[in-house]
Order: sequence, then structure tokens, then C-alpha cells
Amino acid sequence: MNLTPFLVIWACLACAAIGMALYRRLLARNEDDYIHVGEGSDKIVQQQTALAQRLEVIESWERILIIVAAISAVLLGAAYVYEYWRASQQAVG
Repeated sequence: MNLTPFLVIWACLACAAIGMALYRRLLARNEDDYIHVGEGSDKIVQQQTALAQRLEVIESWERILIIVAAISAVLLGAAYVYEYWRASQQAVG
């Protein structure tokens, strides 16, 4: 069995997870660490809220991609071990 297509899919998942982490870090760099509650700061409060919601969505997708990549890595490793074991059994018998 050729595992190369599965390895390519896993690599794409891993790259997507890394890309999401970098994108989240890039967005979080522009985040304001201060809470603005005074008058005249309505625009800043809306911007903070929008950025926080956007970061939450990105973090959830990043978490999903990491979990899927980890599970697929374990399955890919198990398939490789199974193929190696099967090939060694055919060589002996």
C-alpha cells in the first residue's frame, strides 16, 4: 500500500495548523491590552470586541486542525507499522 497520498494530506493539515497559529499571532500583535470604558471610546471598545471574537474563531479552528493532524499522524504511523509488519511476515513465510 502506498502511504504517500496520506502523508501529503497530513503535511497539508500540519501546514494549515501552523499557518493558523501564525495568523492568530499576527492578529494578536495588534490587540490593545487596555480596557477602554470611558466616554468617547465606543469605537475602540467595538474594535476590541470584534478582534476578540475573531481571535476566538481562529483559535477554535486552529485547535480543530491540530487535533485532526495529531489523530491522522497516529493513524498514519499505525498504518506504516502495519505495512512494515505485513511485509516482514511475507518475507518470512
